Amino acid sequence: MTGGRSGAAGRVRAQNGPVNTWAAPGRVTVIGEHTDYNAGFVLPVALPLVTRCTVRRTGEPVARMVSAQRPGETVTVALAGLAEARERIPGWARYVAGVIDAFAARGIAVPGVRIEVDGAVPIGAGLSSSAALTCAVAGAVRDLCAPELDRRALIDIAVAAENHYVGAPTGVLDQAASLLCTAGHALFLDVRQFGAGPGGGSAEAGCAQIPFDLAAAGLVLLVVDTGQPHENAAGGYARRRAECEAAARELGVRSLREIAGPAQVTRIGDPVLRRRARHVVTENARVAAVAARLRAGADPREIGPILTEGHASLRDDFEVSTPALDEAVDAAIAAGAYGARMVGGGFGGSAIALVDRARAAAVAPAVGQRLTAAGHPRPRTFAVVPSAGAGPVR
Repeated sequence: MTGGRSGAAGRVRAQNGPVNTWAAPGRVTVIGEHTDYNAGFVLPVALPLVTRCTVRRTGEPVARMVSAQRPGETVTVALAGLAEARERIPGWARYVAGVIDAFAARGIAVPGVRIEVDGAVPIGAGLSSSAALTCAVAGAVRDLCAPELDRRALIDIAVAAENHYVGAPTGVLDQAASLLCTAGHALFLDVRQFGAGPGGGSAEAGCAQIPFDLAAAGLVLLVVDTGQPHENAAGGYARRRAECEAAARELGVRSLREIAGPAQVTRIGDPVLRRRARHVVTENARVAAVAARLRAGADPREIGPILTEGHASLRDDFEVSTPALDEAVDAAIAAGAYGARMVGGGFGGSAIALVDRARAAAVAPAVGQRLTAAGHPRPRTFAVVPSAGAGPVR
């Protein structure tokens, strides 16, 4: 269980030094995919699935990293040699070491520590398992050695760990969702106003909690993990980001957020760049439309068609969907979902479907049967509602 948002809460003493434990959730984006690094709008919710991190001070000048998902494996890195060791560190531990490196880049020395992580967020499913990991580590390390840092600083540290140490060109969406979401709400984030990078702003600027109490409405988000892993550090995500930057340059703007409507996109000569830009511009409009309806107290079922429109845009204009994701979306809608879409960076991962809680038990097997009949592996499905963000474990 996680506590509130206080910094040093939950600190206890152990035989070999102070101990801090944090839990940070994964996320799904209700709407707003590939808009964050284009300074646009996003609307994520936190999952009830979390990664826990316990940080224990030791007397050695090293970071010892262990994972419950890698029994018997201990990764040890000298604190003075983090940069040189980066390429030798296994993938999961690189995210942990990246957080320590990001603290060091701020002039905050992390003492010798033992870091234990235990993750329940599926890896490679497009549910931000990496952000859950980096945010949990950042929170626990903060409480140990830099309690003055606020949540905005933790977001920047977690982003820096992925961007600069791991080499994944992610935006700010995943980390902001993990650290700022609240139960029963979606987080509306205006990335341009929120800012990005160290000193980008406060944790409150550019964000708002939008009522999205699915439990009260008798609804759930059904997550369909296709089992096709995606990897943000791989080429597809980076190519899409580069294409968006190229489209913005051709239009003479700093980011595609500055484009008011899809009509302006027609000025782009290259048809691929034109499609990429059209997705971003129309996706920003979809986020604004969903947020406006939810703010006005509309039945959440009304946003279903907008979610499905978002999937079509990701499939056709941004070209990051897969046949398995397309099958999952089509099958969910055919089985009674109000709307469905792929989530995350794409090229694999998961889809979500907005369904009545009473129908979830029927929609899930229908999606599974459709996928297996098409020759895909049977997916893992589970129902979620908007949950609490990261915090210290008491």
